[in-house]
Amino acid sequence: MQIIRHHIGVPRAAQAAIVAIGNFDGVHLGHQRVIGEAGRIAAELGVRHGALTFEPHPRRFFRPEAPRFELTPMHSKIRYIEAVGVDVLFMMEFDKAFSEKTAEQFVAEIVVEGIRARHLVVGYDFVFGHRRGGNIELLQRLATDAGIGVTVVDAVLGADGKPYSSSVVRTYLAEGKPGPAAELLGRCWEIEGVVQVGDRRGREIGFPTANVDPGQYVGPALGVYAVWAGVENGSETVWHPAVANIGRRPTFDGDGIVVEVYIFDYDGDLYGQILRIALVEFLRPEMKFDGVAAIRDQITRDCEQARNIIDAISEGDLRGPPCAVLKPAA
Repeated sequence: MQIIRHHIGVPRAAQAAIVAIGNFDGVHLGHQRVIGEAGRIAAELGVRHGALTFEPHPRRFFRPEAPRFELTPMHSKIRYIEAVGVDVLFMMEFDKAFSEKTAEQFVAEIVVEGIRARHLVVGYDFVFGHRRGGNIELLQRLATDAGIGVTVVDAVLGADGKPYSSSVVRTYLAEGKPGPAAELLGRCWEIEGVVQVGDRRGREIGFPTANVDPGQYVGPALGVYAVWAGVENGSETVWHPAVANIGRRPTFDGDGIVVEVYIFDYDGDLYGQILRIALVEFLRPEMKFDGVAAIRDQITRDCEQARNIIDAISEGDLRGPPCAVLKPAA
């Protein structure tokens, strides 16, 4: 997938694409429907399949001091958008100048003169421009005047009849419900980061862990989870069943939130490597223990429970997590 970071000087080969536009935080099944519709039209016309999104997320730009909220920081979003089949990703830098563009300027400068889109695809609730001043009706009028078609994709509804949304996914994660979140995402929700050197207490207890900074990701419910741990091996990710604690480590008066992952039956050196942690099921809240022996006993029970859960959903196939693979958008 080709990634273009500015609307000025867009290569000719990337122009005249069918382009899906949105923030796409989470790249959930609703987003995938929008991006996938652009791909369907592109295939029908024999042109490139594009997507246009923004970095940083506008909410982070306007409220940098706010708590973490992003489901998919930039590197994760790129992976999932590419998995949907996009050929060219226009990742526009959202800065002060960009935020002040009116809806009319956005269409004229970005869509028409910049990426020179042939056709646009947006979701049913799409808004754009300074102070979210543009709506779908305005987009259709401005695009039509410029000879550009617009397709509006209806909401993808869950079993409860409510539209899939990033906000709902965040709520599920905050409530310790990674399963329902995965149903909206079409895959397990993941945290990804570089394995750091920790205080090595896990090794002393008998459960050596890989420590990962949660970075810009939204904060899920603190506690212990059954997870899949993905270790990069060249261009592939090798998945291993594991258990993870996301929390402050109250027994040791921990400061700040850390992700600690114990990978079953794994003895490789992970320091400095990128680790993907796919949440499968919430096991219990974080607890404060009275001594190392109590911690060891509880972790032993956590591991047994996590193994049983992962064995059940994987049907004995431990090569990779079914929920870590993007489902095709319906």
